[in-house]
Amino acid sequence: MRILVTGGAGFIGMNLVKRLISEGHEVWSIDNYDTGTKENHIEGAIYHEQDIQKENFWNEYSREWLKEIDFDICFHLAALSRIQPSFEDPLATFKINTEATTYIAEWAKRTNTKVVYAGSSSRWHDPYQSPYACYKHMGEEIFKLYKKVYGCNFETARFYNVYGPGEIIEGDWAAVVGIWRRQVRDGEKITIVGDGEQRRDFTHVEDIVDGLYRIAMSTEKHDDAWELGTGVNFSMNELYNMFNDKFGIECTYIPDQPGNYRKTLQENTDANTRLNWNPKDQLRQYVNSL
Repeated sequence: MRILVTGGAGFIGMNLVKRLISEGHEVWSIDNYDTGTKENHIEGAIYHEQDIQKENFWNEYSREWLKEIDFDICFHLAALSRIQPSFEDPLATFKINTEATTYIAEWAKRTNTKVVYAGSSSRWHDPYQSPYACYKHMGEEIFKLYKKVYGCNFETARFYNVYGPGEIIEGDWAAVVGIWRRQVRDGEKITIVGDGEQRRDFTHVEDIVDGLYRIAMSTEKHDDAWELGTGVNFSMNELYNMFNDKFGIECTYIPDQPGNYRKTLQENTDANTRLNWNPKDQLRQYVNSL
């Protein structure tokens, strides 16, 4: 199959492209490299450094290579994917997480391309808790609109807290496991936000990629979204204990942050039962491997 991956040079995108190439597919990536890196390129894939949030990029007259290739599937992963930075620049978050999603939906409608969209478990919390949560929710609703009104072949996969090889460890886009890896590397105390009792469903990136692949290759349709979580969650204090057991490192508590909800946990097991997706709780094993 011919497959397009937006955000293909990012953390999840890199792992997905690697899987797609190993399965024998032809793969193209679009990435603006704000968070992705060229070090994440996978041999055999074709990479284009482009900005998907510009409407004319998706216009049928704007990109010859995009117009000439008949894509079977598009994985739409490109996003500004962290809560805290969305408070700093809500307009940029809207442009990439919502506006660009509309352009992709319109392009896919015109070209009859199946799209698998990267949603977010923040859907299960107040969408007005952060610009990130609001605009990812709006992205999901755009795809539902196109499915209902235009009959488009669109599916949404909701990610929980993704970790694993290739995760970002520095800068604003690093998640908690990546942040703590950097702090261990630099000999700093691990910082725990709030009281540390907030719980997260941590999902290994290989399981996320397997879930995405199963959604793309299946003819199964979901009225809402496929939930890609393990169904097990851990508190930040429990995660710290894993790091402490491995590295013997101290921690410090810092004030709670806006948008920091108390719990994430896989909301339905449709991906498990209908797609035979079998994620594994391997968080402690991963920390011990670092």
